Amino acid sequence: MFIFISVLIFIAAILLVLIVLVQNSKGGGLAANFSASNQVMGVRKTSDFLEKATWTLAASLVFLSILASATIPRGEIEGERSLIEDQIENRIDPSGIPAFPIPDLPEAEPVQPPDNDNDQ
Repeated sequence: MFIFISVLIFIAAILLVLIVLVQNSKGGGLAANFSASNQVMGVRKTSDFLEKATWTLAASLVFLSILASATIPRGEIEGERSLIEDQIENRIDPSGIPAFPIPDLPEAEPVQPPDNDNDQ
Protein backbone atom coordinates (compact mmCIF):
# COMPACT_ATOMS: atom_id res chain seq x y z
CA MET A 1 0.00 0.00 0.00
CA PHE A 2 2.84 2.35 0.87
CA ILE A 3 4.51 1.84 -2.51
CA PHE A 4 1.24 2.51 -4.35
CA ILE A 5 0.71 5.77 -2.42
CA SER A 6 4.34 6.76 -3.07
CA VAL A 7 3.80 6.29 -6.81
CA LEU A 8 0.65 8.44 -6.65
CA ILE A 9 2.61 11.16 -4.81
CA PHE A 10 5.30 11.06 -7.49
CA ILE A 11 2.72 11.36 -10.30
CA ALA A 12 0.87 14.21 -8.54
CA ALA A 13 4.14 16.07 -7.99
CA ILE A 14 5.14 15.80 -11.65
CA LEU A 15 1.68 16.94 -12.81
CA LEU A 16 1.77 19.85 -10.38
CA VAL A 17 5.16 20.98 -11.68
CA LEU A 18 3.95 20.77 -15.28
CA ILE A 19 0.76 22.72 -14.59
CA VAL A 20 2.62 25.43 -12.71
CA LEU A 21 5.13 25.74 -15.55
CA VAL A 22 2.32 26.10 -18.10
CA GLN A 23 0.81 29.03 -16.19
CA ASN A 24 2.11 32.55 -16.58
CA SER A 25 2.09 34.99 -13.70
CA LYS A 26 0.90 37.83 -15.97
CA GLY A 27 -2.20 35.95 -17.11
CA GLY A 28 -0.59 34.54 -20.26
CA GLY A 29 0.83 31.06 -20.37
CA LEU A 30 -1.26 28.36 -22.00
CA ALA A 31 -4.28 30.66 -22.06
CA ALA A 32 -2.40 33.21 -24.23
CA ASN A 33 -2.05 30.66 -27.04
CA PHE A 34 -5.83 30.58 -27.56
CA SER A 35 -6.54 33.87 -29.25
CA ALA A 36 -9.76 32.87 -30.97
CA SER A 37 -12.78 33.82 -28.91
CA ASN A 38 -15.11 31.17 -30.33
CA GLN A 39 -13.25 28.16 -28.99
CA VAL A 40 -14.87 25.55 -26.80
CA MET A 41 -12.57 26.48 -23.91
CA GLY A 42 -12.03 30.19 -23.96
CA VAL A 43 -9.09 32.05 -22.44
CA ARG A 44 -10.89 32.58 -19.16
CA LYS A 45 -11.95 28.94 -18.85
CA THR A 46 -8.41 27.71 -19.54
CA SER A 47 -6.96 29.81 -16.74
CA ASP A 48 -9.78 28.72 -14.42
CA PHE A 49 -9.06 25.08 -15.26
CA LEU A 50 -5.34 25.52 -14.61
CA GLU A 51 -5.96 27.23 -11.29
CA LYS A 52 -8.43 24.55 -10.15
CA ALA A 53 -6.05 21.81 -11.27
CA THR A 54 -3.20 23.44 -9.33
CA TRP A 55 -5.20 23.63 -6.12
CA THR A 56 -6.57 20.12 -6.56
CA LEU A 57 -3.14 18.61 -7.14
CA ALA A 58 -1.66 20.54 -4.21
CA ALA A 59 -4.42 19.32 -1.89
CA SER A 60 -4.09 15.75 -3.15
CA LEU A 61 -0.32 15.92 -2.61
CA VAL A 62 -0.82 16.97 1.01
CA PHE A 63 -3.49 14.30 1.57
CA LEU A 64 -1.39 11.55 -0.02
CA SER A 65 1.65 12.57 2.03
CA ILE A 66 -0.33 12.25 5.27
CA LEU A 67 -1.77 8.94 4.10
CA ALA A 68 1.70 7.66 3.19
CA SER A 69 3.06 8.52 6.62
CA ALA A 70 0.23 6.49 8.17
CA THR A 71 0.95 3.44 6.00
CA ILE A 72 4.73 3.25 6.41
CA PRO A 73 5.66 -0.35 7.25
CA ARG A 74 6.91 -0.31 10.81
CA GLY A 75 7.42 -4.03 11.48
CA GLU A 76 10.81 -5.09 12.76
CA ILE A 77 12.70 -7.39 10.44
CA GLU A 78 14.45 -10.09 12.43
CA GLY A 79 16.95 -11.07 9.73
CA GLU A 80 18.53 -7.67 9.34
CA ARG A 81 20.20 -6.33 12.45
CA SER A 82 23.06 -3.93 12.68
CA LEU A 83 26.45 -4.93 14.00
CA ILE A 84 26.05 -2.55 16.93
CA GLU A 85 22.81 -4.26 17.99
CA ASP A 86 24.55 -7.64 17.82
CA GLN A 87 27.43 -6.36 19.95
CA ILE A 88 25.01 -5.00 22.54
CA GLU A 89 23.09 -8.29 22.70
CA ASN A 90 26.25 -10.44 22.90
CA ARG A 91 28.30 -8.30 25.25
CA ILE A 92 30.15 -9.88 28.14
CA ASP A 93 29.28 -8.79 31.65
CA PRO A 94 32.43 -7.18 33.09
CA SER A 95 31.58 -8.29 36.62
CA GLY A 96 31.60 -11.93 35.51
CA ILE A 97 35.14 -11.82 34.10
CA PRO A 98 37.71 -13.18 36.56
CA ALA A 99 40.38 -10.72 37.59
CA PHE A 100 43.99 -11.37 36.74
CA PRO A 101 45.90 -12.81 39.70
CA ILE A 102 48.35 -10.46 41.31
CA PRO A 103 51.67 -12.22 41.83
CA ASP A 104 53.08 -12.34 45.33
CA LEU A 105 56.14 -10.13 45.27
CA PRO A 106 58.74 -10.59 47.96
CA GLU A 107 58.92 -7.66 50.25
CA ALA A 108 61.83 -5.48 49.44
CA GLU A 109 64.21 -4.58 52.21
CA PRO A 110 63.94 -0.95 53.19
CA VAL A 111 66.72 1.09 51.69
CA GLN A 112 68.63 3.28 54.07
CA PRO A 113 69.26 6.77 52.81
CA PRO A 114 72.95 7.56 52.50
CA ASP A 115 74.48 9.25 55.44
CA ASN A 116 75.33 12.79 54.47
CA ASP A 117 77.38 13.55 57.54
CA ASN A 118 80.74 14.68 56.34
CA ASP A 119 83.01 13.79 59.25
CA GLN A 120 86.29 14.65 57.79
